[in-house]
Amino acid sequence: WRQNTLQDGLFGCTSQANPNSAGTSQCSRQEPGFDGPCAAPVWLLLIILVVFQRNEGRAQRPTSFSVVVAIDFGTTSSGYAFSFSNDPEAIHMMRKWEGGDPGVANQKTPTSLLLTPEGAFHSFGYTARDYYHDLDPEEAQDWLYFEKFKMKIHSTSDLTMKTELEAVNGKKVQALEVFAHALRFFKQHAVQELKDQCPSLQEKDAIRWVITVPAIWKQPAKQFMREAAYKAGLVSPANPEQLLIALEPEAASIYCRKLRLNQLIDLSCKPVANGLAPELSIDSSFRQAREQLRRSRHSRTFLVESGVGELWSEMQAGDRYIVADCGGGTVDLTVHQIEQPQGTLKELYKASGGPYGAVGVDLAFETLLGQIFGEDFIATFKAKRPAAWVDLTIAFEARKRAAAPFRSNPLNVSLPFSFIDFYRRHRGQNVETALKRSSVNFVKWSSQGMLRMSSEAMNDLFQPTVSQIIRHIDDLLKKPDVKEIKFLFLVGGFAESAMLQHAVQSAFGSLCRVIIPQDVGLTILKGAVLFGLDPTIVRVRRSPLTYGVGVLNKFVEGKHPKEKLLVKEGKNWCTDIFEKFVSVDQSVALGEVVQRSYCPARLGQRKIIINIYCCATDDVVYITDPGVRKCGTLSLELDEVDEPTCPKSRRREIRASMQFGDTELKVAAMDVRTSKTVRAAIDFLSN
Repeated sequence: WRQNTLQDGLFGCTSQANPNSAGTSQCSRQEPGFDGPCAAPVWLLLIILVVFQRNEGRAQRPTSFSVVVAIDFGTTSSGYAFSFSNDPEAIHMMRKWEGGDPGVANQKTPTSLLLTPEGAFHSFGYTARDYYHDLDPEEAQDWLYFEKFKMKIHSTSDLTMKTELEAVNGKKVQALEVFAHALRFFKQHAVQELKDQCPSLQEKDAIRWVITVPAIWKQPAKQFMREAAYKAGLVSPANPEQLLIALEPEAASIYCRKLRLNQLIDLSCKPVANGLAPELSIDSSFRQAREQLRRSRHSRTFLVESGVGELWSEMQAGDRYIVADCGGGTVDLTVHQIEQPQGTLKELYKASGGPYGAVGVDLAFETLLGQIFGEDFIATFKAKRPAAWVDLTIAFEARKRAAAPFRSNPLNVSLPFSFIDFYRRHRGQNVETALKRSSVNFVKWSSQGMLRMSSEAMNDLFQPTVSQIIRHIDDLLKKPDVKEIKFLFLVGGFAESAMLQHAVQSAFGSLCRVIIPQDVGLTILKGAVLFGLDPTIVRVRRSPLTYGVGVLNKFVEGKHPKEKLLVKEGKNWCTDIFEKFVSVDQSVALGEVVQRSYCPARLGQRKIIINIYCCATDDVVYITDPGVRKCGTLSLELDEVDEPTCPKSRRREIRASMQFGDTELKVAAMDVRTSKTVRAAIDFLSN
């Protein structure tokens, strides 16, 4: 066999009606996923059914959970919120975190994890960051400190359960352990707060958990987060429905549709006031919203509209809008259309985006320091004085948040004393001399021990990242399916930046209304709670990729290449045919399933494993085409049954149903003869 051999000899046929010969069936073999010997191969019929089932009428799913807890696991900051199912209009934010930075809202906590030198959990968030910062420099080199580690999951092309993350000190720990530690921390905090409010709450079955992920994450990354949640003890693998994966821009969209007009900042409204230039109103609107948010923090409970908010009263059926989720690590774009009168959402174009988050500005600052003091020195300083490096990044973060497009006075970034002292010892000169000798313009030295960054210097740090965001939104607006956009919602932590707000408004304000929720940094978190209360709110999604399996089809001269010819039992077959389950950007409604029926190749077979392939285009023909890759395996575990004596009855049919319209690809299976459930799973992490 030229193709991979099958475990236990799994074979099959695609049943297709021939218009010229009624009842003729065209055989094909499901391309296998095993490299073991083929045990007594016997050709058996594999019936393939493609069934699309729709749930046309929509009713909110009755929930058996008493409370929904959502965890917004961000690149730079994270937090949780919850809502009781008997009072779904009230969303309760987490308790205020200890610690924090001056001028920075601590409604969420930094995504920073600290493990002891032995690898045990020590702390998370502000506590982890501050404790690590206060360690003796020599002692700190033994501790395992992780920050902004979520990006690793997106950037790793071969993500597996054994993928490792590198701590600040260079030591490595399995990524699954790191994420599980963080999720376990949030679980403990949330459960304790819930028990304080409701002592009779049964933790095991009463809580539905929701974890947010970027919409551009592929299936392996989503499965990774689910596995981390299992390891953290949020839910049991035996009850997977107790955990939902929410897509971040979707969650933001769900929340935005509930807002009142006075809970939004419309950047398109630029009235001239008090003699100020119109463009200054963007910065002032941002400051006004920040002040209103500060006042609202005295109450941790937010009330949402029972139906859809006032904003949607301005929209007609079929109106479209974009949600741009600008976070710390990634920018996620999704295009939605609200469906009246139900208020459900329909995705119009597959989620897109990239690693254009606020971390890009941090990396630009690190590059700037390398230009001034030398890249080798910065690398050495980070390795030898890791806690002091964290201190420097904290100082820059505060100034980054203060950057505005029309700011005239410089921004001062404090350099830790250890940086100044380490540079003098390492280079034999002071930092002021380094600044004078460097070719970097617009950055001066302050006698108070600070880098004085002009507005031009700060603009240069923002420009590459902001430009990529603008370019990506512009590319999206040029797509044929993305026309007549009425609103552009900016959400996520980076959307708080006046620099980004101004750039987006300048680029797209003439095309649509650019709108920002006042609690922009918490929009995704609140929307994730609403999604947990009603997961059916997004009725139609777009498939991010083309998915399918490899099969054999009848060989056709002139159509199929000679190298694909396989002769078996006197018949000519074409190998490696890519049979699609669903195509890229195809609309798939919630509740739609693709069904395939598989027959074991021999009596007593206990397991069927089939490779799943994916591709970013829809014109794929063979599983060997460029861009096609094996992305997962479909596993069916069969119980032992009494085999019938009649040969015609020996074909045991296992019907697998795959859902592509949810946030995760799901599968269920049933033994047709006995109507019993068959254990079925799709694994994207073992490739």
